[in-house]
Amino acid sequence: MIPRPELIRDLSASYVLTSNATVSGDLVDAVRAALFRLDPLPGDSGEIDVRRDPELGEEAYRLTVGSRGVEIVAGGRAGAFYAAQTLHQLLPGASYRFSAGASWQVPGVRIEDAPCFSWRGLHLDVARHFFPKREILRLIDLMAAHKLNRLHLHLVDDQGWRVESRAYPLLHEVASHRPRTATHYYREPESYDDLPHGGYYTLDDLSEMAAYARSRCVTIVPEIDVPGHASAILAAYPEFGATGERHDVLDRWGISPAILSPLPPTVKFLTTIFDELIGALGETPYVHIGGDEVVLDHWAASAEIAAYRESLGLATVNDLQAWFLRQLADALAERGARAVVWDEAFVSGGLRQDTIVMPWRGMNVGRRAAAAGHDVVATPLFPLYFDYSEASSADEPMAIGDGPTVADVAAFSPLPEDWTAEERARVLGVQAQLWTERVPDARTVDYRLWPRACALAEVAWAGAAAEDFDGRLAGHLGRLDALGVEYRPAAGPHPWQRRRPHRPGVVTVTDVMARLDGMTLDAESTRPSM
Repeated sequence: MIPRPELIRDLSASYVLTSNATVSGDLVDAVRAALFRLDPLPGDSGEIDVRRDPELGEEAYRLTVGSRGVEIVAGGRAGAFYAAQTLHQLLPGASYRFSAGASWQVPGVRIEDAPCFSWRGLHLDVARHFFPKREILRLIDLMAAHKLNRLHLHLVDDQGWRVESRAYPLLHEVASHRPRTATHYYREPESYDDLPHGGYYTLDDLSEMAAYARSRCVTIVPEIDVPGHASAILAAYPEFGATGERHDVLDRWGISPAILSPLPPTVKFLTTIFDELIGALGETPYVHIGGDEVVLDHWAASAEIAAYRESLGLATVNDLQAWFLRQLADALAERGARAVVWDEAFVSGGLRQDTIVMPWRGMNVGRRAAAAGHDVVATPLFPLYFDYSEASSADEPMAIGDGPTVADVAAFSPLPEDWTAEERARVLGVQAQLWTERVPDARTVDYRLWPRACALAEVAWAGAAAEDFDGRLAGHLGRLDALGVEYRPAAGPHPWQRRRPHRPGVVTVTDVMARLDGMTLDAESTRPSM
């Protein structure tokens, strides 16, 4: 994330970089995208020279600053982009503000760098609370500034559907909004705000978001979470459900028993949705299909589904869920995309071998997935669920429970020492999750993500946080200030960040993790875990 001292070799000369510096070389667009607040202009010659070295990895780079200017040598467009981000981080925080005609002294340095992991992700749940396109574009910019490169958008859940569908328009006309939202605390009497909530991205929005993300070396990973979490879908198209009954878009938190049917019409429906998504996003290497927290009771109770399961030679409804997810993964593979699932889908068995597993219930199940030959993205609830409060205090805004601090995130290792070399090689990277049941607006998104996401970026890029991380983070906060990020201060929230008070001690993340780890040992542990 922030240049680490062990990578930097000091050179005696420094260089003055102006806010209208010109750029030359064959990777100009990548440098321009990274330095957009400095507004570099194209030209035949200038202070920043960029060239390609095919022997470097796509995301690797060498950055040299001396008396004659700045030289960037990169393995590909992403490497040039990240070199320019590092160059920007060598400047004062004021350089992150638009300022025409300004100039800054750049220290003479030589830096050679490359990421430890190819998957450096953030997840945002836009189903529970919708965040409009402008917030997604802003988040992409913030991710790019931290060399994060996977934006996982949770586009559907019981509480809302967030994508236009021209083939199935009731999805965005009916399933994208709810009449009210739960406001009560966990396990306390129900209360609601009686305010309509909703929104969705048009296919044109998705196209723009994906193009904007690619320009900043970020890949959007869309998630259509099935077969559970289906209340919103079945509010629009109940015929794709296991019972045929219409559901309401859920106005409370938690999980409903609503589940899609595994029969062929549902597979056809979902492949049509995939075609619309991929058509809008463009080249889409990954599509997340969920597979988590599924209540299979309606499948077990349906004579039609039971007969279909038996015709396939499958013994249990868990086998049927595995079969269903594999059909979707096969359809995605035909479209050039790899399926991604939560760890319940792995525990049920039967996945395509190239399916990527996200072990949110802990790294023990992640290890089993890696040992079985699946690529893994480390996503454990502790310390990577940022919807949990950073402190056990009523001063914090309302959260599901007490959870990880910046220090906890910085201490996390996606490559546990007791894993074998083969298992470690299966870890693609690391990703933090922000579920939004209790994150109602963009200001709260800022508060929950930052600066914990700074620690995530350090771990994702370097493999581990260096001992001097705290000191570099303190300096980095000035950049967040300049970028207008309303992060959580180390001393606790500002008065205006307190919002509705947190209930400390009701849910403790360490207790939750112990229970979840035990559940992963049960092949039928698809039911809701909270």
